[in-house]
Amino acid sequence: RRVRLLGDCLVCAAFLCYEGAFSWDFRNEMVYQIWVQDVQERGIPLSQPFKVESLLTDETEISRWGSEGLPPDELSVQNGILTTRGSRFALCIDPQQQAYNWVRKKEESNNLKISSFNDPDFLKQLEMAIKYGSPFLFQDVDEYIDPVIDNVLEKNVKGAEGRQIIMLGDKEVHFDPNFKLYLNTKLSNPKYSPWIDFENLNVLIFHTVTLKGLEDQLLSVIMGFEKRELEEQRERLIQETSDNKKLLKNLGDSLLRELATSTGNMLDNTELVETLEETKLKSTEVFEKLKLAQKTSVDIDKLRDGYRPAAKRGAILFFVLTDMALVNSMYQYSLASYLKVFDMSLRKARPDSSLLKRLENIINTLTYNVYNYGCTGLFERHKLLFSFNMTIKIEQADGRAPQEELEFLIKGDLFIKTSKKKPCDWLPDQGWEDVVKLSELFPDQFDSLTDDIESNSSEWKSVSYLITSIIICSDRKIHIKFHNLDSVFLLRYVQPPVISFASIYEHSTASSPIVFILSPGSDPASDLMKLAESSGFGGSKFKFLAMGQGQDKAATRGQWLMLQNCHLLVKWLKELEKALERITKPNPNFRLWITTNPIKDFPIGILQNSLKVVTEPPNGLKLNMRATYSKISHDSLSACDHPVFKSLVYVLAFFHAVVQERRKYGKIGWNVSYDFSDSDFFILNTYLTKAFTQRDINIPWGSLKYLIGEVMYGGRVIDSFDRRILTTENILLYSCTRSFNLACVADEIENMPLANTPEVMGLHSNAEIGYYTLAVKELWSHLIDLQPQSGESSGSITREEQISQVAQDIQNKLPELFDMDVIRKKFGTDISPTTVVLLQEIERFNKLVVRMQLSLAELQRVRMGPCIYCVFPLVHL
Repeated sequence: RRVRLLGDCLVCAAFLCYEGAFSWDFRNEMVYQIWVQDVQERGIPLSQPFKVESLLTDETEISRWGSEGLPPDELSVQNGILTTRGSRFALCIDPQQQAYNWVRKKEESNNLKISSFNDPDFLKQLEMAIKYGSPFLFQDVDEYIDPVIDNVLEKNVKGAEGRQIIMLGDKEVHFDPNFKLYLNTKLSNPKYSPWIDFENLNVLIFHTVTLKGLEDQLLSVIMGFEKRELEEQRERLIQETSDNKKLLKNLGDSLLRELATSTGNMLDNTELVETLEETKLKSTEVFEKLKLAQKTSVDIDKLRDGYRPAAKRGAILFFVLTDMALVNSMYQYSLASYLKVFDMSLRKARPDSSLLKRLENIINTLTYNVYNYGCTGLFERHKLLFSFNMTIKIEQADGRAPQEELEFLIKGDLFIKTSKKKPCDWLPDQGWEDVVKLSELFPDQFDSLTDDIESNSSEWKSVSYLITSIIICSDRKIHIKFHNLDSVFLLRYVQPPVISFASIYEHSTASSPIVFILSPGSDPASDLMKLAESSGFGGSKFKFLAMGQGQDKAATRGQWLMLQNCHLLVKWLKELEKALERITKPNPNFRLWITTNPIKDFPIGILQNSLKVVTEPPNGLKLNMRATYSKISHDSLSACDHPVFKSLVYVLAFFHAVVQERRKYGKIGWNVSYDFSDSDFFILNTYLTKAFTQRDINIPWGSLKYLIGEVMYGGRVIDSFDRRILTTENILLYSCTRSFNLACVADEIENMPLANTPEVMGLHSNAEIGYYTLAVKELWSHLIDLQPQSGESSGSITREEQISQVAQDIQNKLPELFDMDVIRKKFGTDISPTTVVLLQEIERFNKLVVRMQLSLAELQRVRMGPCIYCVFPLVHL
């Protein structure tokens, strides 16, 4: 073993130096495939099988970490090693705050100090920690690290061993060797400034939740709900096992210490003999306990594994939620908030004596609740993407929809150029290349596809779904058929949930803010005021405070507080985040309502711990009118006694839906995008009541048309053509008023089609072509972003090979240079101003082509050269 330590220490040293910032897959490939193989090829002795954990930690320490809250999966254990064994201070990339909670519990008994760079007195707290050797944790570190602590990060300690000092700012501070520093960030992919020298300052550690680790955590939650006594027994067993292993290690250390300090003949040392006997007895007892604990643990794990399918589904759904942050930075979810949804699903799932039936109920309820929870905080255009990704991940977990096939569906084949001649002109070049690649990648299903297209070209021309997926949207379902799958995936895509403020209030808590993510034309303030009145929080109990004033008082008094347009003061939101952290025991009636536009700099801590609600006009005339009428109470409809009031409300609701629905068609709908909101709608009562009071039997058409077309709605319109459209729509709609039958308002709305053609909005039928084209491009772009970023494509070629093929393809397409002398000779001496411009442009074009040729050639040479960053020999460490 002493000989093998050479290779073991070499790989472990490399692991501690370089592996912290990488994911588990990359770590596993680099350490256990590339580095270990490199060491073996060089003939350096190495333990077989080699494991990093075997040299850098032991089972006793791993058990203790588990009891302190560190997940037991291999990635988390490696992160624990990097945090405790590294010679540099650790910066933990910790989106789900698992490392934060572990460090807090681990260092709790050592007088841990917690602060952040936003605290005004953090330097004073850090100074005291350095002086007295206390651990110090910087939480919520963003992409800026204050240079004042650079000396601490670099460990620039001066002086002798008895009197060591370090410069903190402009002050000398006594340095205690027991001092530990931790930095923690919630950012999942922070981009630090290039002048931060992480090689010498501190080590980045990628603390993240793995699928297997989260599955085990959720399994413990399920068992705590379903079999509480069994789970408590397991937790006691883990704690006892950790204590026994620690005791066993202490006994061994004590015995070795006694033997090392013993002098003379050991047989004559009575005290040592008694210690040996006592150690032997205790060790035997501990070994028996550990043996029994292991047997009991196996029995418990068998019972727990019966509930593992539900835990696996829960882990998959959580990662589907967190993936949506790649689509929009406002879609942030924490593990703590997800666990609330998970607990609610366990409570709502129908109980059953049969384990299989109970599991089915839990899985179905959980999937439905997570879908609703996710859709509440998503924009309408991203809900289909969310549903698709959820379906794909579930199918892949069950062994269907292989990633290779999915990537080919989404990306096609952008790199390989086929030598087969295209048999027909109507088929695009890229389409033919995809057909050829499809037949090569999946010969079992599509071996004869190219021959069939060549022999039946006219029939294939009429097939509109060649090498694409068919997405058929209806009211209740979405069928997704893949060209390279034998079965049809079916997603029960229920109608997206209608946002109800009452249900939002029901699912909210005093400790979690409700964040309204606004879209053009939406304002939840009026609906929220109505909810406050109906819930008994109207008047003085509902506060609209200026940002930064009175939050603490509202929390302790159980009031409702609304902060509007928080995107206008992003810097203050950091203070709000701190204020929310200080509120540890709020009044159960307290609610914090926040409205903001989607912005990139919104604090992740608030987003992760909040209930996010996207407020936007519903998509489609039917849903829009339904939403409008849901905000109109019966008393409001009866407030005006004019005989045509209720009829005009219906017509105005239709008009309101039309002007909002036209926005999705871009410049075809409106030349300028206008923020028509619900406040524009409620304007009829005053004028009709006045006309009725004055006993005017005629409807004041002139006043109403002017008020609606020129003031309320028209007041937002700045383009003359848009104003003309608005006026025309206004006149056409009011011409239908007299034939309206109010008795069946609800039936009329429900009988409307869910999808509308552009003609309803006064547009040509081709208007939706551009709308759907842009929608599909955006959807496909986000689908590509959601795919795993690996080094291989669907054709199993590396990223470098892809780059080389694209560069070669561009090189082949570069045109030849224009011969300037020949061109000037053709023009002769009679050169006009336009000819001068043409010659200048040709000269610039030649320079561009030359630059492209040089750049592509350099790129090819770089690819052929050694890649010094990804696979470097260990002997250079």
